[in-house]
Amino acid sequence: MTWMLLAGAILAEVTGTVSLRLSEGFSKVGPSVVVAVGYVTAFVLMSQVLKRGMPIGIAYGIWAAVGVALVALAGTVLFKDGLTAVQIGGLVLVVAGVMALEMGGAH
Repeated sequence: MTWMLLAGAILAEVTGTVSLRLSEGFSKVGPSVVVAVGYVTAFVLMSQVLKRGMPIGIAYGIWAAVGVALVALAGTVLFKDGLTAVQIGGLVLVVAGVMALEMGGAH
């Protein structure tokens, strides 16, 4: 259940961040509401993840790394932002770093 809550927090944050772009500086009401709901939902779910005992470094690391990767991919697909080889390498390093953090905590 903790992992499902974390996944929900990540998806809510990514939805809020993508909607931030769509809100055009909060000038569009619909996307602006989605930003607020997405971020509030993300923090509520993350608080439940931490309440259930997941270490904050692990929870936040996974949240940040997966969120950054998903937002970068969403930007590429939805907004044609593009990703260079260096940026893709950076995303791989971020995810690898979080995996190392997770595996290091297991011992």
